Amino acid sequence: MNSKIELTPIGIYHSSTRYKSEVPRQGNCDYSGCGFVELNGGNSFEQALSDLEGFDRIWLIYSFHQSNESWRPMAAPPVPPKNRERVGLFASRSPYRPNPIGLSCVKLVSLDGLRISVEESDLLDGTPILDIKPYIADFDSFPDSSKGWLDEREVEQYSIETSEIFLIKNQFIKEATSLDAEGFASVQLSVNPLLAKRKRVKKNPGGSWTLSYRTWRIDFLVDEQTKLITLHDIRSGYEDHDLEEGAVDLYDDKNAHRSFIKRFGS
Repeated sequence: MNSKIELTPIGIYHSSTRYKSEVPRQGNCDYSGCGFVELNGGNSFEQALSDLEGFDRIWLIYSFHQSNESWRPMAAPPVPPKNRERVGLFASRSPYRPNPIGLSCVKLVSLDGLRISVEESDLLDGTPILDIKPYIADFDSFPDSSKGWLDEREVEQYSIETSEIFLIKNQFIKEATSLDAEGFASVQLSVNPLLAKRKRVKKNPGGSWTLSYRTWRIDFLVDEQTKLITLHDIRSGYEDHDLEEGAVDLYDDKNAHRSFIKRFGS
């Protein structure tokens, strides 16, 4: 059977998470705050939302709209099992699939007309929503189920602490851009933080490390014995020539970087 199925999105998901590198491993690791689904008008979706309020969680079925790579039968998970890098695609949550369809259980915050506010999401801004269903713990939860190859992983869990100057700079960036470098770093670095192949991290000559977060650079220190990461500092990722007047501002954030450097230095 090779019949074609056509699906029409019922709405769009909106949030501050715009780049694949910012997506948390799972929704309950989300640091970006509240996002929302805006359903399309003129389809009686107001009636379809009746009685959804009161559920703590909902399932979002959606399209991986930025999944522009062809699928492969083997996938490389963020933390692979011991002694191998890949697992079968259908035993993974990889977004690169024969049909780019995703499924996420998110926390329902509120309903307002056609707007559904949610938290703990792992969707990108602009994600087309295909369907919504309530999460029902009696039927959807099987806590004693085997986790397959996930039980074979070598997971290195790290604690995260921050320096005072990091917190001050992060607050400035949050107010100027709505980005949260502390939340992003906590998600990226709390598990197997030094996997340069899978995370945007690099080791510096002096022994410190740097994590890239959009156009910002987070400098951190690692204590391997205590499994402690200290978010030491944060700085602009732009060079001086990038911030000259008239330079292309692809991410629309160069004024924030200029103000940051004016206050804290380069």
